[in-house]
Amino acid sequence: MEWVILGFVAVMAIIMIGVPVAMAFGLLALYFIILFSADPAYLLPTCFIKIRSVVLLSVPLFILFGMILDSSGLARRLIDFVDSMIGHIKGGLGAVTVVTTAMFSAISGTDSAAIACIGTVMIPRLVDHGYPRGLATALIACSGILGQLVPPSVPMIFYAIITGNSIPAVWLATLGPAILIVIMYSLLSAFAVRKVPIKTVPKPPNFTAYVSRIGKSGLKASPVLVIPLIILGGIYGGLVTPTEAACVGVFYVLILAWGIYQVVGWSDIKNAIIQASIISGVVIIMIFFTEISSKILIVEGVTEDLANFLVEISPNVYVILFLLNIVLLIMGMMMNDLSGTVLAAGLLYPIAMKAGIHPLHFAAIVGVNLGLGTVTPPTAPMLFLAGRIGNCSAEEYLRPAMFLMWVGML
Repeated sequence: MEWVILGFVAVMAIIMIGVPVAMAFGLLALYFIILFSADPAYLLPTCFIKIRSVVLLSVPLFILFGMILDSSGLARRLIDFVDSMIGHIKGGLGAVTVVTTAMFSAISGTDSAAIACIGTVMIPRLVDHGYPRGLATALIACSGILGQLVPPSVPMIFYAIITGNSIPAVWLATLGPAILIVIMYSLLSAFAVRKVPIKTVPKPPNFTAYVSRIGKSGLKASPVLVIPLIILGGIYGGLVTPTEAACVGVFYVLILAWGIYQVVGWSDIKNAIIQASIISGVVIIMIFFTEISSKILIVEGVTEDLANFLVEISPNVYVILFLLNIVLLIMGMMMNDLSGTVLAAGLLYPIAMKAGIHPLHFAAIVGVNLGLGTVTPPTAPMLFLAGRIGNCSAEEYLRPAMFLMWVGML
């Protein structure tokens, strides 16, 4: 087992020095084949079945869908809609940021797209209203983890495919933590500026004016707001499969952004198709290599040995959960959400099952911890992305980001 752990450590090390993640996963699979003298003639056909899944077709479509939406600039309509509801409350603009990020995550399915779209608009607006730049940047970055959790989350599609669980069930499992994070971050953002003189949106003179303002902004945002209803309503209503829902989503957003509003051109669509193809191809390669490693470890009994090792440390399932949380947090610090989810679903999932953890519970654990890992120093890729967008130094955003991160872990 020591040689297996050495293999994992070596993979983390070469990823940190810049080796492409797909290549690192391939080297890990090759290492296990040599270590256990595994038969490639058996492994390759069985692992090919995993990447031949029809459900995998939904992945490039959802990525394409999110990229086109990212290029469209329609996120501003969501911001104005939420702002019309709670922007007049002191500290409400922070809640607007969190809620809008959650809504855009539900539409785009990725954290980086949510941070880029919402951060570009909201960080300057938060600063103009008197929010400290560091707090504004940290709030955007930490809210970005909702892209890992809010349906239709692309990483959770990979989790469901690799582990053999239902995609709608996995999405429901991660929705609960997402709602809790939205509530906690909204309250914390208001609490953080309770003594800071900040500007708010003018309060409507009466309830009728308030409803009218919401109605006007809601009407403008309605073409975007119905996207989650179309995708998730179709899936949970049993009308379409996830793959069919992804096709409908791409078709709808093309009509919206290219046909009606004409905010994206053919060059934007072409670039989105190319990028979605590249990302999907790389991740499918990672799934294949991870499946090889997982099969070897299961057949050789290594996953059972690791689970027994965790039980020997402590038979308490909460201690085992804590250790898995730490491992996932470190993984989130070193790789992006897609790579981390593929590795966790392929290699840590069997260990979690041996330890008696429910598959859907583990899905929520994977989503939250990998998301928090992206805002955890020293790497913190999403935190640094938000810092670049907000033109904010690390000294300004690290302290509020660490506080929000610890609250998210709770």
